[in-house]
Amino acid sequence: MDYKKCPVKAIRQKLNFDPDESRVITKLFGLEKFRIYKVFERILNLSDSEIKNMLENVINNFEHRHMNIQRIFKDNFDKINSQLDVTIYYDLPLYKKLLIGSYFTLEYSIESAALFNPSIVPHPNQGNLDEGELRAIISFRAVGEGHMSSIVFRGGILNKNGDIKMDENSHLVEMAKVIPDATYFKKDFILKLQDLGKYEIVKKILDDLLDEFTFDELDKSIKKFRKENPQTIDHDRAIETLYWLERSNYEMEFNSNIHLTERVIFPRSTTDIKAIEDARFVYFTEEDGSKKYYATYTAYNGFSILPQLIETRDFYRFRISTLLGAGSQNKGMALFPEKINGKYALISRNDSENMFIMFSDNIHYWENPKLLREPKYPWEFMQVGNSGSPLKTEKGWLLLTHGVGPVRIYAIGAILLDIEDPTKIIGEIENPILIPEEKERNGYVPNVVYSCGGIIHNDYLVLPYAMSDSRSGIVKYKIKDILDKIKPVS
Repeated sequence: MDYKKCPVKAIRQKLNFDPDESRVITKLFGLEKFRIYKVFERILNLSDSEIKNMLENVINNFEHRHMNIQRIFKDNFDKINSQLDVTIYYDLPLYKKLLIGSYFTLEYSIESAALFNPSIVPHPNQGNLDEGELRAIISFRAVGEGHMSSIVFRGGILNKNGDIKMDENSHLVEMAKVIPDATYFKKDFILKLQDLGKYEIVKKILDDLLDEFTFDELDKSIKKFRKENPQTIDHDRAIETLYWLERSNYEMEFNSNIHLTERVIFPRSTTDIKAIEDARFVYFTEEDGSKKYYATYTAYNGFSILPQLIETRDFYRFRISTLLGAGSQNKGMALFPEKINGKYALISRNDSENMFIMFSDNIHYWENPKLLREPKYPWEFMQVGNSGSPLKTEKGWLLLTHGVGPVRIYAIGAILLDIEDPTKIIGEIENPILIPEEKERNGYVPNVVYSCGGIIHNDYLVLPYAMSDSRSGIVKYKIKDILDKIKPVS
């Protein structure tokens, strides 16, 4: 095929989303306990005036980079102090606690390396718009030092012609607060541990827990297990997976005064989840007509991947949970925006090569993947997958795909699924509708265009897309042009 021609006119908007190294969050900087004591001692040996002057300088240096730097310092002092074996530091005056906390704080630039793999959904607030406009949210995978991946957001307004005007992007970024005292379900843990082949190793730990348990109860059961059983590599890895599951199922919330562009969904720690990869957001219509946002994504902890689900109604409060069942494997899961014949439906790529489809009564539990499509054309001979959730049209479900061809060129294509029975492919375009232009070919992973989801607005398909795993742009198509180019298949 000719990688310089597309069968459908692609109109690229003159808008790039480039990584911004000035967008930084703070993280706790931990040390070995004996070194923590040394740092405390060095600071507390300073005079009161020296401590106050140092604190004033540090606050002046960082308060414009964060919304509440003193709260950050105080929280980090409390976290470090809780690790120590003495209680004498609890009675320190606040200014000493703040200075100590500053020493155990570091900044992390969340998108210094890349801003890519976007998806787009309608904003929950559609007020104060002109006729034909739509307020939208674009999510991105942001990557910083060490390839740590997180989710960030941008907002904008689509006009009637499918062009978007973006809101101003804030340089401030805040992580959500995890909501404490979560309750976990034993059956969910058992299912996932069985999927991972680790259940029998830690069965005794779970046998000591009720059907619903807290983190403290899990932690005590793990400590008891470690005390009564020899430590092995298999035990350590299985227990780490238990902690990983606990930390992967939680709720979090942003303060109501945090602007959309200032919110980041960040991995909870470098040891538990190293990356939040490729969130595919979808605006879901429940059977009762109510709306909710879901996003499937891949969590990575350095040695295993874990398919996860995000749920939110307002982009302030988010519920994070693990996808269960034998079908919840590998990457690239994308939900349909509504139930099909009373069941949730999902496109997946369970074997790293082909596209599958699954149906379920439970949005968290997936099994029995059915082969939907194998690589068919030269531009996708290596593998084929989805490029976001299917989009409903008058002719069928428009499923954007991605294919991998020679020299690992990624391109985006389109197929059409039957509305009533999306296991049936009723049409397709033989060649990709989006291929890397010459100026888009260089980056962290060259020769790639990729998307995690588009949106149909008025007469247009609007598709944010990534360029070579480094930066992103937006392309639009007349939806009629795409549907007209789709050829029926038996």
